[in-house]
Amino acid sequence: MNFQHVMRYVAILFSAGGLLLVAQSSGAQSSYPERPIKVIVPYVAGGAADITARLVAQSMSEGLGQPVIVENRPGANGNIGSDMVAKAPPDGYTLLLTASGPLVINPVLYKKTPFDPVKDFSPISMLITYQYALVVPYASPIKNINELVAGARYKPKEFSYGSTGIGGGGHLAGELFGLLANVEFTHVPYKGAAPALADLLGGQLTFTFEPLVTGIPLIKANKLRGFAVSGIKRSKGMPNLPTMNELGYKGFDITQFQGLLAPAGTDPAIIRRLNAEAVKALKSPMVVRRLVEEGGNEIVGGTPAEFAQQIQSDLRLYGKLIADSRINAD
Repeated sequence: MNFQHVMRYVAILFSAGGLLLVAQSSGAQSSYPERPIKVIVPYVAGGAADITARLVAQSMSEGLGQPVIVENRPGANGNIGSDMVAKAPPDGYTLLLTASGPLVINPVLYKKTPFDPVKDFSPISMLITYQYALVVPYASPIKNINELVAGARYKPKEFSYGSTGIGGGGHLAGELFGLLANVEFTHVPYKGAAPALADLLGGQLTFTFEPLVTGIPLIKANKLRGFAVSGIKRSKGMPNLPTMNELGYKGFDITQFQGLLAPAGTDPAIIRRLNAEAVKALKSPMVVRRLVEEGGNEIVGGTPAEFAQQIQSDLRLYGKLIADSRINAD
């Protein structure tokens, strides 16, 4: 066999190998999923991420032809559930639906986290962005934000607010509020949004920055009084609430995301399939009604690459805010 014949033979082998890889990838895409998919939410049931997870999972189940089961694994500010997914087999059957905290806040808040937010996950899609409402119990004698600030100046540290934990979005919003108002509030961390909300409604807390998806129904039901939203623009779900910027707190912007991810190393064909189903789920009338019209969120969708870029950008953003606020969780 001469040299030309040898090279032709090698070329055929490489071509066959490439076709085999394509066939295997195509096979993974066409046969997936063959059993139920588990979505880990690293927070307690009833919170904002849990609501999104159950709505999106229900819609994705229809498109995937398999049950998509939501499992709550709270603890350590979202690190426990997130780490479970980071260390799960990259086969597309264990996913993470999380808010910003574990991915872009905890890694700059703690000296060490059990996972790397960039290296240990394959982004599937950012789902929504959301902001918070500054709220007090409806029965509170505090009727507006000026009275809240004046009271805190008169009785430093006696005005308390709750959050889902140190470094959570509600905590960062409260810290930024205190910095810009030049007052000191007492932060009370909880293991999830639901117990913090229960204590607020019970009068054990002065205020919270409540995710709009849980806050809007309670404002409309006259159980909470809303003063402002935390983003740079008003919410479509509660357009009468001004932004913190409008009330004079310039530069105030606490807007976070919720997104869907898989363990790093998951087959790109599976990621594409999950992305397509997640984006389709976000267009479901039921999801739009609950998350946008009633919950005040902004639907995003988008590609895995766009989500990965957002994670990198937010790591820089929150790194600066946490440094400026001198928040220390260790």
